[in-house]
Parts: sequence; structure tokens; C-alpha cells
Amino acid sequence: MTEITAQGLHTKLVQEYKLVGQKGTILFTLNGLEVKVISRDTVGNMIQEWLREWMLKEKITFEVNPSSQKFPDVYLNLADKKKGLLEIKAFDFKRGAGFDLANFESYCNSLLTDAYRLDSDYLILGYTMSGHDITIKDIWLKKIWELAGASGPYPVKVQEKKKVIYNLRPINWYSAKTTFKAFEKKELFLKALNETRYQYSKTHFDNSHWLTQVIANYKLHTGETLIV
Repeated sequence: MTEITAQGLHTKLVQEYKLVGQKGTILFTLNGLEVKVISRDTVGNMIQEWLREWMLKEKITFEVNPSSQKFPDVYLNLADKKKGLLEIKAFDFKRGAGFDLANFESYCNSLLTDAYRLDSDYLILGYTMSGHDITIKDIWLKKIWELAGASGPYPVKVQEKKKVIYNLRPINWYSAKTTFKAFEKKELFLKALNETRYQYSKTHFDNSHWLTQVIANYKLHTGETLIV
């Protein structure tokens, strides 16, 4: 088995395996009848399943999170699970990145005790689909602050319904025409999160020490002092 970093995984997929531009199909077989799937509903999940099987084939050391609903999707560093945390996302390139980066409240709360999560990687596969043919359009490796940005009424883009914030959402980081740019560093992302928490009525009154606690916890885990 081979240990690999998220950057090494991205390089292997793009440069060595040359996955960008490759075409595929999703097949379903039942009682001897094989069908090529044209529904878009399952494409993202199938790409993620394919990626995990590919990593096994390539003898890459990793561990899938036993809870599919919890962060992260994959651990790349089995010796230190505060490092090598990888989220895997896939989206229809023509429809835009409609996936969630994280649940807003859960993510903010997690940074109070597991602030190293800030440095997690997101491996993102964009695809196009024509009939039953799926083409990998591009593959990105990003940090959460490189996917987040100001958009809408809050300093960071969120999914909000009936004045309730549910999730952190990505901006269109891959488009040069996007109005909103990604944060250049994690400190700016944290500042925007803090300001969003201050504006949001549900977290406004318990927000006074959130940023200070996150900075302290990050230093505890990484030894690095964040200047926000």
C-alpha cells in the first residue's frame, strides 16, 4: 500500500491517470438485463464510488469514514487523523456547483474543538452528461476558503431558507466571470464566518468568544497562530 497526500492524489488522477476528458457510463444490471443509466440523480455518488475503487486498485492507503453523513469522506493519513482529511465532491459542470461545503452550525461548532479541520482538502470532480455518456470536465483540489466567498446578504455564501442558515455553499470558483471571489487565505474565511455568525440571529448572542476559541484551538492542534 502507498501513502499519499491529497495533492499527490490530485496529481496522480490528472497527470498520471489523465482522467480529465475521459468518458464513462453508469450501468445497472438486473436478472441479466443491463441498462445504461441516463438519470443525473446518482452520477455524483457513482463517481465517488468509482474513485474509491480506483484508489483500492492503485493500492493507495486510505480509510473511508464509516459514517457516510459525517466529515470527512476519507482519511489519507491513518497514523494521524488530524491530517489528510479529504472531502470528495462531484457536480454537473453545466448546472454549476450545487453541493454543500458543510452544515453551517455543525462546522462552526466543530472548529471549537477540531480547528485542524480548517486545513482539510476538497477533491472536486466536474462532469458533463449527454445521454448516458459522462465526461470528466475538470478536477480541482481546494481548501474550504478557496471555495467559499462573499455572496448574498452574509459575508460568506450560505444556503438560507426562511431566515434559517443551513449550509455553507461554494461560489463559482472555476469561472473567471464570477462576481464573487474566493477568500485568499483561511484567516479571511474565519473572519467572514465570525461576521456571519454575528449577523445571524441564531448565533448572534453566543458569538462573543467563538473566534478567540477557534484561534486558540487551532494553535493547540497545529502550533500555528492565526492572525485574524
